Amino acid sequence: MHVASRPRVDLLGVAFDNLSEDEVIDQILTSVAAGAGGSVLTPNIDILRAVTRDAELRRLASAATLVVADGVPLLWAARLASRPLAGQVAGSSLIFSLSEAAARRGASIFLLGGAPGVAVAAGKALRERFPGLVVAGVSCPPRGFESDPAQLSALSAEVAAAEPDIVFCGLGFPKQERVAAALAPAMPAAWFIGCGAAITFAAGDIPRAPRWMQRIGLEWVHRLSREPRRLFKRYLIDDLPFALLLLARSAHLRRRSRSAPNRAGSA
Repeated sequence: MHVASRPRVDLLGVAFDNLSEDEVIDQILTSVAAGAGGSVLTPNIDILRAVTRDAELRRLASAATLVVADGVPLLWAARLASRPLAGQVAGSSLIFSLSEAAARRGASIFLLGGAPGVAVAAGKALRERFPGLVVAGVSCPPRGFESDPAQLSALSAEVAAAEPDIVFCGLGFPKQERVAAALAPAMPAAWFIGCGAAITFAAGDIPRAPRWMQRIGLEWVHRLSREPRRLFKRYLIDDLPFALLLLARSAHLRRRSRSAPNRAGSA
């Protein structure tokens, strides 16, 4: 079920919901109150690149209830194509803003992912920051659990027993989306939020970039400076050329749309 109210914005065949972060939160919690579940995919440049190259990942993306832009370059591309998005909606931001709103409106959360002990620390930090927040449970499954039907079944039973309204899946794309799809049938009233490293951010183990870097699209530089060995190839070899191609294509679409009326008038 797609619940957004504005027309979606297409970027390389992926349809993004034109919603602000506040609107995403309101739609999730309104659905929770109505007993309806869903899922949120938060593509950044790296995820969009992967989705455009893999049919199975494209199907995963199209199955999400809401698809929102986690990454300022995606906002730039949409604006260049004269199809602006309402704003950035990052998983690393939603874990705080959605948890705060959940505390006010009586919804519970579950934290799935992170290194051993990280989800526990994140749950404690979120409860301290947002009094009244119900953390229904936390789990840090072992490496490779998603390939073991017995472990996946046990995790599904664990999360379902906690009866959370919102599950933050911090397992990285596309594992978190595949796991969410496997767990969702047992929890039709729950929302699954793909949030990458957000649980680690919430625990305070890895600080987010300063706000000014987030606003101008340089959060990736901050993360690269902290984890250069792991992120160098992804950011500079894979993602940067793709981002430039995306921006160039968006500029081309804008020029073509502006020239279309002239061509029609001269026909």
